[in-house]
Amino acid sequence: MSHTGIPNRKGTRLMVIDLQERLIPVIHEKEKLVKKVNTLIRGMEILQVPTVVTEQYPKGIGHTLSDIKVPDSAEVHEKMSFSCIRDDKIAGGSTIAQATDLVLCGVEAHICVLNTALDALEKGQRVHVVADAISSRFPENKHYGIERLRQSGVFIVTVEMILFQLMEESGNDEFRAISKLIK
Repeated sequence: MSHTGIPNRKGTRLMVIDLQERLIPVIHEKEKLVKKVNTLIRGMEILQVPTVVTEQYPKGIGHTLSDIKVPDSAEVHEKMSFSCIRDDKIAGGSTIAQATDLVLCGVEAHICVLNTALDALEKGQRVHVVADAISSRFPENKHYGIERLRQSGVFIVTVEMILFQLMEESGNDEFRAISKLIK
């Protein structure tokens, strides 16, 4: 497994964490977050990277925001643990178990994204957190969440960075579709 952070496309999975109805209204820069997450999701669809969506206690916080364009093929899992990896249905029973690389987006950066990333590292997976597709209620929590992730060896990327890293080359239909998407 590469220590340079180059993702293995066949082993990559996108995890969209807790972008829920009652949580998003209090999230910092929520409109920008939703736009970036949707771009990431669509880009991963073009690249045929499987998507897993999580919902933290949906009875209390609601389901995934309708503005998030969840692919029909996505796995959607409810959870109670802050870390998606600590939920057996997600970590063991989903496509996450076969992942060499996890690409994480969602909320909150310093809680569920952080805990999921740290647990995935412990399992030996490479983790790529998409800095422009995560947020928290307060900007300082996002900032320190990213700092903590970086201290632990998580690769901090942007939407454009991870999509082009997974694509690898230009001059094909994927390149044209992704190029249109990020403009």
